[in-house]
Parts: sequence; structure tokens; C-alpha cells
Amino acid sequence: MASQQPSLAILVREPDGFTVWPGPPYPPGSSPPQRLPKTACSATSFSSDGSRLLATVASASATVYDCSSLSVIRSFDLPGLTSAALSPTGSYLQTFQKSSSPQVKNVTVWHVDTATALYQHYQKNLSKANWPMVQFSADESVACRMATNEMQFFDTNDFTKGIVYKVRLPGIAALQLASAPGSHVAGFVPEAKGVPASVQIFSCDKDAQNQVVARRSFFRCSTVQFHWNKGSTGLLIVSQADVDKTNQSYYGETKLHYLTTDRAFEGIVPLKKEGPVHDVQWSSSGSEFAVVYGFMPAKATIFNKKCNPLHELGEGPYNTIRWNPKGRFIVIAGFGNLPGDMAFWDYSEKKLIQKAKAEWSVISEWSPDGRHFMTATTAPRLQIDNRIKIFDHTGSLQFIKEFEKLYQVDWKPESPERFVDIAELTISLNGLKIEETKKQGSRQGSKSAQTSSKAAKPAGAYRPPQSKHTAALQDKLFGGLAPTGGEMSKTALRNKKRREKQKEKKAGEGSSADDS
Repeated sequence: MASQQPSLAILVREPDGFTVWPGPPYPPGSSPPQRLPKTACSATSFSSDGSRLLATVASASATVYDCSSLSVIRSFDLPGLTSAALSPTGSYLQTFQKSSSPQVKNVTVWHVDTATALYQHYQKNLSKANWPMVQFSADESVACRMATNEMQFFDTNDFTKGIVYKVRLPGIAALQLASAPGSHVAGFVPEAKGVPASVQIFSCDKDAQNQVVARRSFFRCSTVQFHWNKGSTGLLIVSQADVDKTNQSYYGETKLHYLTTDRAFEGIVPLKKEGPVHDVQWSSSGSEFAVVYGFMPAKATIFNKKCNPLHELGEGPYNTIRWNPKGRFIVIAGFGNLPGDMAFWDYSEKKLIQKAKAEWSVISEWSPDGRHFMTATTAPRLQIDNRIKIFDHTGSLQFIKEFEKLYQVDWKPESPERFVDIAELTISLNGLKIEETKKQGSRQGSKSAQTSSKAAKPAGAYRPPQSKHTAALQDKLFGGLAPTGGEMSKTALRNKKRREKQKEKKAGEGSSADDS
């Protein structure tokens, strides 16, 4: 079964280009081999399924690689290229180029295999809220984009049809399509003219798109972050206001809201500590989510789909949470401005495994198989002490490599279901250890039988370790006349007998004088 598992790979980008390493473990003291010679680029990214790799050169070109062979599938010459993104399975490439006028369409959706431009339009600005311009579901069956006051949908089988249907949402500022499956889409409308901000969920079914599935309104909100679960049944919303009216936080005010597509829950997540929401992540099953929140020391709690707390992970200098792709292990950590403390938890056993440290980390992520946890210090966030650290799932450091300058490091995505569970691997390894122990035991048994026939040496009096050296030094200094506390030398023995005789002689003379 292990032979059928995909191999791990790591993308590493430095100032002179990017390369791909095979996954760990690595031999001690050695550098990982390079599967691909360093290639100059300005940005790189994997498709969500890990089948393809995109490398771009600013204002020049975009190249798509096949991840299994690392051969070039297609290269695009794109003058004025600013940004590019692959669709989840790598079938489509989106590019944004500088445009001199609205008449020049600067956003293009390409079919990678044929290098055909399927759809083009003009976009003035590029931001996180509107890029990638087209959002795809994980299987690329649904595609949509945000436009002025509406959400627009495409026919992914034929992009040349353009916009096939729309959902009207006045004032929309952000959009997030559920990916697995692409059954729903969420839109955010910010607060304006006394009207509260709102998040609304719509169905992606053409016949039911104008009906709001779920809605949540709130004041004091300028931006949001969306987090869909697997199954597209629950949506976590981190709302943020630029100013905290309570004056408790310099960084503004954040709240965590939760909406379900069946309307079972629409409200705020009940957090037990005041302060900002630092991080939130769904489990791989989509039935639980973990939150790190509150003023330092921050608190970490796991909730179920009904928003009920299940388990507390304690408090500490934490602002990051990473859930193992297999759903069993969790890391809570304090990166960025915090000292880098990490706590590794076994969620199935509800126990803390080990604490570790990864100072100045900028990037942190589990490997797709859930057995390795990687942290990295990268530029331009930090210009010195750039490094990669890889820990195992229990928090033990397995690998470290220093760089003069490191820009990016990423695991090649893979489906976690393609890997065996860690429990199965542990059982097989334990079996090997037991078998090896038996072999060693049989060898040691034969040796002990031989040694048992020999008579045991009687234990002597205890002597401190330095006594042998001290005795040798005294013997050298005193010519063998120094007292050793054991047998006396011949000269010392003669002197002792002489003194004893003199004492006896004096004693005899004294007794004779008394008699006279």
C-alpha cells in the first residue's frame, strides 16, 4: 500500500530562481537533491491538486510545468505581465497585464493545453479582493467572478459564451465561492450610510440563484475573511474593523461569525475571551473548526458544526493554528512578532504531545501526508536568518537548512486520502522494531550464556576515578615512598620495624630503672 502513495515534493525559490526537492526524510548532514535545475522566475505557485506548477517572469512570460515529470507543458509570452494564477486542476490560466486604456482587455483566461484565449475583459486595478478574477470550484464545474453590483457566472465547458447568468447584489466588495463542492457562493457588502454590513449566501444553481440561502448583518466592519468547510455546508466569517471603539486594540476589532446553508446557525461564535481573532481553520472532515483568539496569552478552542465548544487547547503566546490534513494532529504556534513557541496536540487522544520552537517563522504548513510540519523564515519579511525547519508529527526537529535569502517554500499539494493514516504506519514500524528486538535478543542471549560460565570477579573497594592518576603522580614525586593507604613499601616497612624496636628498648630501659 505504501508503494502506491504519491511522493512528497517541496518548492524552494531563492533570488537566482526556483527548484523542486523530493520530500523528507533526508540523510543527516546532507542537502536535499534537486529534481529540477534552478530556473529564473519572479513568482511560482502550484495548482490546488498539485498536478501543475506555474512560474512567471515579471513583464515577460508564464510557464506551466507538469509536476510528475517537471517538463514544460506550455509557455506564454506576455509583455507587461503583472500577475497570473492557475485553476484548481491546472486546466486554465488567468493573466493580468498592464493596460494603457480601457479599450485594451488586459485580463485573459487561457486554456493551458491549447494556449487558446477563452475569455478577455478590462480590469483597472489588481487587489486581493478581485484576484484571481475568476474563482473555480475544486472540480472546475463552477466558475464565477465579482463585478459591479453583481456576481457573474460562466459555462466552464465553453468560456466563449461569456457571462451566462448573474446574481444581483448591490455594493458587493468581496466574493468567495465554495470549492468542494461548488454549490454555494458568499458575497460581502460593507457598511454604508448607516446601513450595516452584511454577508449573504446564494445557491449556485441557476434556477435558485436569486434566493438568499443565509444572511448575517453586523456593524463596525470594513473587511471580511471567508472560510468554507469541506462539504460547503458551513461558512466562518472573520469581520474586521479598522478602529476598535473600545480602545483595547491598536489593530482594530475582529469578530467571528458563523453561517450554515441549512440555516441551523446564524450568529456570532461564542468565544470565552475578549480580544482579536488571530486564526481559524476547519478540520479536514469539515465537521469541526479551531480558533485562536483573545488578548495575549491567547486561547485556543475547538468547536463542532453546531458552534458548541468541544476541547480547549490551553493558553499561550499563540496566533496561528494548523490542523493536520488527516485531522488527527494540531499545531498551535506564535509566529510573526511572537517568539515562535509551538505546541503539538494529538486531537484523537486529546493530549499535548510536545512543545517546540521555530523563531521568526513566516510560513508554516503540514505536509499532505500529515507526517511532517514545515516552518520557514523568508524574505522580504525578514532579510536575515532565512531558513527551513521540518518537524515530524510529534514535534521533533528532523531537518534544518540555512539560506542567505529565501523567498518562498511550499509543499506540493496532494489529496490526503491518497496517504495511509499515521496509525497504520506506526503499527507497521512497531512490528519491524519488535522483530528486530527479537533478533538482537537471541544474539545477546547466546553471549550471556558464554559469559555466565565464567566466574564473576569479586568487587573491590570503591576508589574514586581520579585515584589511579593521583597514585601514579605521588609515586613519581615521592619515589615510591608516598603513603598509598594499602601495602607499605620495603623501606617504609623497615623504618616501621626500627621505630617499634626503639620503643621496646626504651620501654625495657625504663622498667629496669624502676627495679633498681
